[in-house]
Amino acid sequence: MRIAMIGCGYVGLVSGACFADFGHCVTCVDSDAAKVRALREGLIPIHEPGLDALVAKNVADGRLTFSTDLPGSVGTAEAVFIAVGTPSRRGDGYADTSYVYAAAREIAAALKSFVVVISKSTVPVGTSDEVERIIRDVNPAADFAVVANPEFLREGAAIADFKRPDRIVVGTDDIRARDVMSEIYRPLYLNASPVLFTTRRAAELIKYAANAFLAMKITFINEIADLCERAGADVQEVARGIGVDKRIGTKFLHPGPGYGGSCFPKDTLALVKTAQDLNRPLRLIEATVAVNDQRKRAMARKIIDAAEGSVRGKTIAILGLTFKPNTDDMREAPSLAIIQALLDAGARVRAYDPEGMEQARLLLADVTFCTSAYDAAEGASVVTIVTEWDQFRALNFRRLKGCVAAPALVDLRNIYPRDEVLRHGFSYTGVGRGA
Repeated sequence: MRIAMIGCGYVGLVSGACFADFGHCVTCVDSDAAKVRALREGLIPIHEPGLDALVAKNVADGRLTFSTDLPGSVGTAEAVFIAVGTPSRRGDGYADTSYVYAAAREIAAALKSFVVVISKSTVPVGTSDEVERIIRDVNPAADFAVVANPEFLREGAAIADFKRPDRIVVGTDDIRARDVMSEIYRPLYLNASPVLFTTRRAAELIKYAANAFLAMKITFINEIADLCERAGADVQEVARGIGVDKRIGTKFLHPGPGYGGSCFPKDTLALVKTAQDLNRPLRLIEATVAVNDQRKRAMARKIIDAAEGSVRGKTIAILGLTFKPNTDDMREAPSLAIIQALLDAGARVRAYDPEGMEQARLLLADVTFCTSAYDAAEGASVVTIVTEWDQFRALNFRRLKGCVAAPALVDLRNIYPRDEVLRHGFSYTGVGRGA
C-alpha cells in the first residue's frame, strides 16, 4: 500500500520505518528541508535503539523515502497519516492542534481520489471531526474518510511496541476506511495483535485515558514511597506485594523523581483541560498533575539533606539527564527541576548522560557537562542517580570514592541495594526505603 506520513518526528519516523518494513511503500514528509536532507543522508535526528538500521534497510530496499513535497506525496497515496506534534499550548496547557489542522488543509488541497486520512498524533477528543470539516471546506469534492489511530509507543522500545503491540485502536465508522486500515495492519495479524474498531471520539479518548491512568499509577506509588519513608517500610516490598495482584499488575510501580517526557505531562494536562471545558472535571488527574509537578523539585531536598543540610558552594554530581534511559529526550525531564533547585540553593552541578547532553545544553545553564560518571563525580559532595541508564547499574564504588569529596549516594531510582552501597563506605539515600 502507498502511504504518506506527514511529519518526520518521533512518531512519524518510527511509524513510517515500521510500515515500510511491513512491505508498504512509505514517503515521510516534513516541511523542514534540513531534516529531510539529513534523513536522506542517513542521519537520524532522535536516539531510538535500532531505528537507524531499520531506516537504512528500508531506504536501501526502496520502500522508504523522504520528501518536502506534501502535495506530490499525498496525490499518489492511498493512506495519509498525520503525525505532527501537539505540544502543550503556552499559557493555558491545552494541546496545540494547529499543526494538525495546518496539515489537514494542505492534504485537502492535494486530494485526487479516495484517500484515508489518519490522525496518528495525540489529539483531544473531537479533533478528527474538525479535520474532516477542514478538508470538506477546502475541497468540497474530495472523496476521503478520516480515521483516529493513536500510537502507543514507549521511547526506547518504540520499534518493538509498533511490531508487537498490545492493541491497535482504529476509530472509524466508514467501511472503506476500515478495509484500508485492516490491510495496513494485516502483517500484525500473525502476532495476534488485537485490532479494536471504535468510534473516532472513543479512539481519541482511549489514548489520553491510558496515559492518564499510567501517570496516576506512577504518582500513586511515589506517594506510597513518601509514606514508607515515614513509616519505616520499604516501598519495593510494598510494590511487589500489591503488584502480584493481577488486578493491579507490576508495571509502573517503580518510585522515583516523577514522570516526564513527551507524553504523560502534556497528555494529562490536555485531558484535564478537555474535562474542565465539558464541565466534567477529573479530580484524580488534576491531583496527579499537581503532585508530579511538586515532586520533581522536592527531590532536590533529598540531595540537600544528604549534603548535611546545605549544598551552597558544594559540587553535586548528577548521573542521568533524560526523562528515561535509551532516549535523548529531555522534555519535562525531572533532572531539569532538580538541577534548577540545586543551583538556586547555591550548588555547583556536574552532570553526565550517555545520550542527552546535547539537548540538555540547550535547556540548562551554569552546569558542567562531563565525559563519564566518574568525571561528573570529581569533587562531589553527593553523587545522584536521576536516570537509570544501564551503565550506572554497576558503578565501581572504589573508583568513585577516589573521585568524590564526600562519599554520599542519592539513588532516585532505587537501583542499588542499601547494604552494598554502605559496604563501600558511602551513605545511601533512596526513595521510599524506610529508615
